[in-house]
This record gives sequence, C-alpha cells and structure tokens, in this order.
Amino acid sequence: MNTPARSQARSAARLAAVQALYQQQMEGTALAKLLNEFHQHRLGREVDDEDHEGEVYADAEIEFFDDLVRGVDARRDEIDTVLLAKLADGWTIARLDKTMLQVLRGGAYELMARADVPTASAISEYVDVAKAFFDDREAKFVNGVLDAVAKQVRS
Repeated sequence: MNTPARSQARSAARLAAVQALYQQQMEGTALAKLLNEFHQHRLGREVDDEDHEGEVYADAEIEFFDDLVRGVDARRDEIDTVLLAKLADGWTIARLDKTMLQVLRGGAYELMARADVPTASAISEYVDVAKAFFDDREAKFVNGVLDAVAKQVRS
C-alpha cells in the first residue's frame, strides 16, 4: 500500500474506531458483534440507513481498526488511569464528554501500544478526529492531553 493511501486508510480507521468505542459505551454492544457490524456495514463503503444516510466511510485499514478497538477495550482501566492523571484537578473520566473520552482513549492507546506510529502523527491524527466532532478549543484540549500522555509513555 502506498504511503498516502495507507495514511488515509489509517485516518479512516481511527475515526471509525472512535465511533465504535462510543457505540460500545452507549449501547454496551459486545466486542465481537461490534467489530462484525463495522466490518459488514461501515468500513469502506457507503452507508445508507436512516442514522447514516449517504455517509461514506473511506476505506479503512481493517486490521488497524480492529487493533484500536480491541486494544482500548482490553486496556480501558490502564488507559483511563493515565488519562485521569493528565486532567485538571477536579476533573474525572465520567465528567468528560462521551465522544471526547473515546478520542482520548484511542489516542492514548495508540501512544501506549503502537510504537510503530510516530508520536507527532498519533497526536495530530486524534486532533483531526476531535475536529470532526468539536471546535478548535476541544481539539487543543486533545492535543494537550495526548502530548502529556506521550511524555509519560514514550520517554
């Protein structure tokens, strides 16, 4: 796979992983069912149902998507402990917006477990994911938290 296509496929996988993690948190969907649903109906094809009418998900790197979702699921407590230490005093994981939490979990997992992804790339990618859902203020928040996570886990 050439580099721009791979980069785009990984960007799509990150966005889809955040969406899958959000769905898992909100609906309690079992991991195997969740992955199957995304493989069958969301990744790399146009989605045409009442919730996602006409949305097109770019071809995502399936193995990368699976690793992100499975990794966050398996290491959620460890990831949340690292994230909590980077939040301002008085903030808790429960207080974070549910979508924001999944963006931060995905980014933290990637920084902790995917040494093959450069630090700056991982942070930049999740800032871009945040921009898909939030304004610049929240994107800067993601940048700050993930930068602090990177300093701890990639010393």
